[in-house]
Amino acid sequence: MLSFIQTDAQLLDAYSDTVSQVYQSISPSVVHIRNRSSREKARSNSEKAESTGSGFIISSDGYIISNHHVTADAQELSVTLDDGTTHRAEVKGSDPSTDIAVLKIDGRHFKALHFADSDGLKPGQIAIAIGNPYGLQQTVTAGVVSAVGRSLRAGNGRLIDDVIQTDAALNPGNSGGPLLNSAGAVIGVNTAIISAAQGICFAVSSNLASSIAGQLIIRGKVTRALIGVAGQTVTLTPRMREYNHLKNRSGVFVFEVMKLNALNHRKILYGDIIVAFNGKQVESIDGLFKHLTEETIGIPAQISLLREGKLVHEMIIPEPAKN
Repeated sequence: MLSFIQTDAQLLDAYSDTVSQVYQSISPSVVHIRNRSSREKARSNSEKAESTGSGFIISSDGYIISNHHVTADAQELSVTLDDGTTHRAEVKGSDPSTDIAVLKIDGRHFKALHFADSDGLKPGQIAIAIGNPYGLQQTVTAGVVSAVGRSLRAGNGRLIDDVIQTDAALNPGNSGGPLLNSAGAVIGVNTAIISAAQGICFAVSSNLASSIAGQLIIRGKVTRALIGVAGQTVTLTPRMREYNHLKNRSGVFVFEVMKLNALNHRKILYGDIIVAFNGKQVESIDGLFKHLTEETIGIPAQISLLREGKLVHEMIIPEPAKN
């Protein structure tokens, strides 16, 4: 029995050492962000409102990743480093659809964090979160990856795919901080908690975050495709599915069509139900968004529709969405 107790103690010591070593190694790269924004208090006057959050350095020349909601509506942004120094920060780009923002501070030789491949994550792996909850500088919590491949609704209503669920405790102010593996590599960007539940927190995966950050650094925005329709998810009747040999249980009902270009004119009509894009099932408006990426812009695509109950296929060309 004693040998089992010793083994458990050794395992706990190893776990504690891992968390401690990651914290000591990574904390110099985690920053505290203050956002001063002007919010209208009354019709006749306004007040300066301050909110705080977290972020982390991703390059030696001062690029920082955080959340869009941490930096939104900022009139003045300041970043405090682990050594107590404060820098003014500039937003280089922000994407509300993934809740990712990139900031820049002046300077050189900052210690940067590295991204892990989040596609290799498995439930049960160690997850370590470092941030500034409630303005408390450099707080570390640890848990495990509870699930991968979750979806989370962004503030603008669009669905964020490839989200990590973790039970590493997060609180207001942790937003924008890194979620790390046992090697100290970033596996996600902490973004949300479910206040009514315990141990349910979410992070945007490192693969998605790094891709979005790259676009924001280069272009200052994220480009997505548009096909010029407004729609809503509807359930398909058994008769529709059987008659058209569809596996879909639902599709996207088109209730508004905007003319984009001559090729798309009258290819999609009011009342059509979108059921596939380039042969891949579409069962919701969010499912349609997943196919409308930058890679599809300007490329002919086949869209499958139910029109008056019958399956038809049209060729369209997605255009860049206006930001």
